[in-house]
Amino acid sequence: MKILSLHTDYIKFRPLKKALKSVDTLSPEDKEEKHVEEALAIMTAVEKHDTNISEVVKKLVEEIQDIAEKVNVKNIVLYPYAHLSSNLASPEIAIEILEKAEAELKKFFNVSRAPFGYYKEFEMKVKGHPLSELSREIIISGDETAETYDPKQLLREISKSKLDSSKLKPNDHRIIGQQMDLFSFNETAPGMVFWHNNGLIIRNGLIDFWREVHKKAGYQEISTPQILDKKLWQISGHWEKYKDNIFLTNYEKREFAVKPMNCPGGMLVYKNRPKSYKELPLKVGELGVVHRMELSGTLGGLFRVIQFTQDDAHIFCTEKQIEQEVENALDLLALVYSKFDFNVDHVELSTRPEKRIGSDKIWDISERVLEKVLTKKKMNFKINPGDGAFYGPKIDFHVKDSLGRNWQCGTFQLDFAMPERFELEYTDKDNQKKRPVMIHRVIYGSLERFLGVLIESTNGRLPTWLAPVQVRVLNFTDRNQEYAQRIFEQLKQRIPNLRIEEDFRQTTIPSKVKDAEIMRVPYIIVVGDKEEKENNLAVRVRGSKEIQTFSLDEFVSKLKKEIDGRV
Repeated sequence: MKILSLHTDYIKFRPLKKALKSVDTLSPEDKEEKHVEEALAIMTAVEKHDTNISEVVKKLVEEIQDIAEKVNVKNIVLYPYAHLSSNLASPEIAIEILEKAEAELKKFFNVSRAPFGYYKEFEMKVKGHPLSELSREIIISGDETAETYDPKQLLREISKSKLDSSKLKPNDHRIIGQQMDLFSFNETAPGMVFWHNNGLIIRNGLIDFWREVHKKAGYQEISTPQILDKKLWQISGHWEKYKDNIFLTNYEKREFAVKPMNCPGGMLVYKNRPKSYKELPLKVGELGVVHRMELSGTLGGLFRVIQFTQDDAHIFCTEKQIEQEVENALDLLALVYSKFDFNVDHVELSTRPEKRIGSDKIWDISERVLEKVLTKKKMNFKINPGDGAFYGPKIDFHVKDSLGRNWQCGTFQLDFAMPERFELEYTDKDNQKKRPVMIHRVIYGSLERFLGVLIESTNGRLPTWLAPVQVRVLNFTDRNQEYAQRIFEQLKQRIPNLRIEEDFRQTTIPSKVKDAEIMRVPYIIVVGDKEEKENNLAVRVRGSKEIQTFSLDEFVSKLKKEIDGRV
């Protein structure tokens, strides 16, 4: 059963003519217009699965009593309303349920029941408070109609996902991702990445590097829940500005949002205990998984997704500390980008949008501070009027990859407004309560997008420390397999975390090399009679056709330097 309860100033209705021939003809009195003041109108649709009549009646009465108590009414109108469901019960069952519910409700309320099976005209004025319109669904355990489906047909439907590479460039990250077995997509989860083992190695490598540099820079790391009460997003201001892009769910009659960003959760962590000025600046990072609704036609590989990991950090500081903290964050961004040969091409300072929170005075201060820092750091920036976040101005960093393309990855946002909305405080040296300023900051931005840019800019030939497979050992012939196996075992022993594979199949060396090249393995060791006789290694380095010769010690030293130093 589905019901829609409407708390009204009044409701009036009048039956016109039969909609169902099987229902009884109304008496002249019952055909007259009914007018009920201060009424709770219960629009009902009895459904096919409502076969346990006594339990359905009991639950319906309980729901109506609960709502009536909350809105403080004594007048109830039971109104059959077939439009609530396309799975309606037979008229006989519906009438029996409504008649029995009416009889039970009359023990507590003044009850009117609109006739079943008649076309009716009605008019009502619904009150405007939060509980004036409530929808409920009543399902009695055991009454549910079994859903019928063909698992094999469903499997065929979800197995149709296939990458159309006809219009993609050879270095497109989706093609490389398929060749290197990094990730995949499936329509069962639009815009969400299925990470394979090789892709997860790269992703985790980026995360490990992020954690290392942030720890050195004095950041703490937190993790906040994926699903948070709607109230939190109303407090933060995201609900009004962003609700069309939020996935919603319900739990125990409360509305929740799957988080589209990490900031509000971070506010609750800050508020968990009192803060002193001695703790500021407080730098807190979170690699949070977020979800944002996007139209399916706008999705594109790793570059535009629904679910992604954002490397958020929030810096809580005083107004006097803002300039230095933005400078420090700029230095950290430069450090991270240099590791991947990404150079900041240009910077945009985006100012106050039309829809925003916070006073003009706060916006004036925020925009002035960011412009001052960018000027001081001699960064090539331009003003982007009206494109700031709704809570503060922002700096967007556009990087140029090895192919000369520009990408917007990192963002800094200055925020006086959200600390105000969450009433964040710290105690200053004079024992007075003060409001901190907050700097939102991402460097990778979307981890998925950053990884996509990195894959395309390197054509999948990642630095050794990130490569899913770092070394592959090939034997030239079967008689070289024992020596090749010995090299394989020695490398594993001397570099315990080395990602190394062997290929001792009975096939040609060109075939083995081709397979390794498709996987973009940085170092391909080919062991033949010459190498075995001279006790050294013939190494094909990063796709080069020129073979380099190393002793085992030299090669181990080279690998350790590249892996440990993230070269």
